[in-house]
Amino acid sequence: QVQLVESGGGLVQAGGSLRLSCAASGITFSINHMGWYRQAPGKQRELVASISSADRRNYADSVKGRFTISTDNAKNTVHLQMNSLKPEDTAVYYCNVPIYATLNKYWGQGTQVTVSS
Repeated sequence: QVQLVESGGGLVQAGGSLRLSCAASGITFSINHMGWYRQAPGKQRELVASISSADRRNYADSVKGRFTISTDNAKNTVHLQMNSLKPEDTAVYYCNVPIYATLNKYWGQGTQVTVSS
């Protein structure tokens, strides 16, 4: 059974930083893509960053240069380092395997990020 537990969110001022973590069970990081998603109030959930098993990373244009995704395969954990945060980054952040996200499966509870101006 896949379980995803996100943590590290909080309230931060614009320009600040946060580091999100996602602990996963039932997934082998070394052979899976992982992604960080976010959903702001009234908006659809969107993919903001992904990392492949070959360490290829992709970012949404809105976060490129500010966010960095990384994995710790030994701990089955994926991180999202978020710098230069903006109020528009305010959302609930989730991690998932992209194929599971497409199937709308295995979402965790997410972690709230609030950026004040």
